[in-house]
Amino acid sequence: MRGAIEDARTLAQMDALSRQVWQAHGAGAVDDDEAQHLAEQLHARRGAIRDGIVPVGIPARRPSLFPTRRAPVSPDRLASRDRRRHLAASGPMPPALAARFTTGQLAVLRIVGDEVAAKGVCGLCIDAIAARAGVCRRLAQAAIRLAASDGLLTIEERRHQGRKNSPNLIRVISREWQAWMRRTRRKPTDRQGQSQPASSGRGVGCRTIHPTDTGVLSSGKTEASGTVVELPARQSRTRL
Repeated sequence: MRGAIEDARTLAQMDALSRQVWQAHGAGAVDDDEAQHLAEQLHARRGAIRDGIVPVGIPARRPSLFPTRRAPVSPDRLASRDRRRHLAASGPMPPALAARFTTGQLAVLRIVGDEVAAKGVCGLCIDAIAARAGVCRRLAQAAIRLAASDGLLTIEERRHQGRKNSPNLIRVISREWQAWMRRTRRKPTDRQGQSQPASSGRGVGCRTIHPTDTGVLSSGKTEASGTVVELPARQSRTRL
């Protein structure tokens, strides 16, 4: 039995030998002292086997079998820098609220605000938000969490057991920010106060253009500019 214990190489073999030892002790073939010595030998050999176990398939100095995630790098860093500066300078929120955030964080909040203004809720994944804002995903997460801690927006997590989670739903709850988004998305109006589509060509920005009338005034009536009207001759003044 002692030789079998020393030759064992797996924990399953050690469990089988342990059962045999205690079965022999129950049958009276092994006395108490010998059973105790064999149990101590089993325990020491089991510890040596466990120390020599190496996870199969996991390379050395790696905590997981799966490869480490590579940090996404922008193919054009200058374009990403210009994009986030442009988004931050476009006024995504009121100045009193924007002073709290950096340029990259303002670019992230601009993307979130545009989605909320268009759809009522932002359901983009964090990678899509970061790519549109020209920042990394960590900065995008930090910006959204900072805005949530300030009470500007809410984050609804959509977790699923046993499968991939859905993107979080982000909603703007700040009244100042909501009013700012409605103000920046206001459509131009005509003289009667009715809304006009942006593609009508009648207005530019928030104001309506009223071109100057090209008609010619004559005898209190307006005539087309294509008609030639003879004006009265100018009388010369007599110098006294």
